[in-house]
Amino acid sequence: MAAQSPSAPKVPPHLVLFLGILAVSSSALLIRYAQNEAPSLVIAAFRMGFSALILLPVALPRHQAELRRLSRKELGLAALGGGLLALHFASWILSLEYTSVASSVVLVTTNPLWVALLAPLFLKERLSRAVIIGMLVALAGGALVALSSGGLNLGSEAMLGNLLALVGAWTGAGYILIGRRLRPVLPLTPYIFLVYGMAALVLAGMLAFSGLPVLGFSGEVYIYMLLLALLPQLLGHSSFNWALAHLPASFVSIALLGEPVGAIILAFFLLGETPGLLELLGGALILAGIFIATVQPARS
Repeated sequence: MAAQSPSAPKVPPHLVLFLGILAVSSSALLIRYAQNEAPSLVIAAFRMGFSALILLPVALPRHQAELRRLSRKELGLAALGGGLLALHFASWILSLEYTSVASSVVLVTTNPLWVALLAPLFLKERLSRAVIIGMLVALAGGALVALSSGGLNLGSEAMLGNLLALVGAWTGAGYILIGRRLRPVLPLTPYIFLVYGMAALVLAGMLAFSGLPVLGFSGEVYIYMLLLALLPQLLGHSSFNWALAHLPASFVSIALLGEPVGAIILAFFLLGETPGLLELLGGALILAGIFIATVQPARS
């Protein structure tokens, strides 16, 4: 049965979900604009730093008790999750310097497949037939995306960008697996504040070690980085979590596949990027694989 809220929401859940998809789809576009001046690591650090600062006045006054009750092990997991999230954004944002928005966004959104593959090892969850089939379909799609980027020439910039996007998917999967362990003991707001804050600290450390500048960019670039925190990071993911209280999880899962589609459309109209045939076919297979592996088991 469809998950229903006790009372009808004032805002249509489908509209909120649609706005959430638009918000997360804007991520690659905003990053590309910011990359005209700012290095990728700077963009990642500001994105997570702004996100943590925005959550600060909400999380600390209301959730101090939950945060204080965390054990050392749980704090260690949160630190690890924040570190993986930092690497996720650092690698994915960097990938957009080398490959197309279409390839980068489709590849980085394969993280549900890697979560499904690793869950039996870390969470003792059974690997279903649907996951195996979905993984094979997605791997076939990944091969087509690789061919569209110049075959298996590892020295090509596009291939480097694709590999960085996959690193973003793998580290994102690790972050999600840790979240599955922590979320049962911590409400959403203090959880994301904790891991976003940890990620911001890790990225700030990487930034200090790199010696990259954090000042001197135009005001427009700082606005792009603030919008990255507000739109895809906070508004987008919050919309998905809110929609789960009013819509079936399987429906929300299907809707999440609209993120790379929206990003490709925005890149076509605003960046002039036209994906090639192999790139489109590969992306379609990857999304189909994610659908088979994550949505179909949820429905059943």
